[in-house]
Amino acid sequence: MERKNVQSSNIRSIGYDKELKILEVVFKSSAIYEYYGVPQNIYQGLTEAPSKGKFLNEQIKGKYGYEKN
Repeated sequence: MERKNVQSSNIRSIGYDKELKILEVVFKSSAIYEYYGVPQNIYQGLTEAPSKGKFLNEQIKGKYGYEKN
């Protein structure tokens, strides 16, 4: 999965697999989270959000299953 670096105080990069609907978030702490069943429009919203952390907290956390790697 290709990741894009983003401007964020906590998030280093994000990646998305549109076929599997997996969103990968790499934090500056080096923690990697994979969120499952994330629609492409939510991924797009994250990439365009002025605050990536706020969008992640409001639109993704608690709404999609995840695994921490």
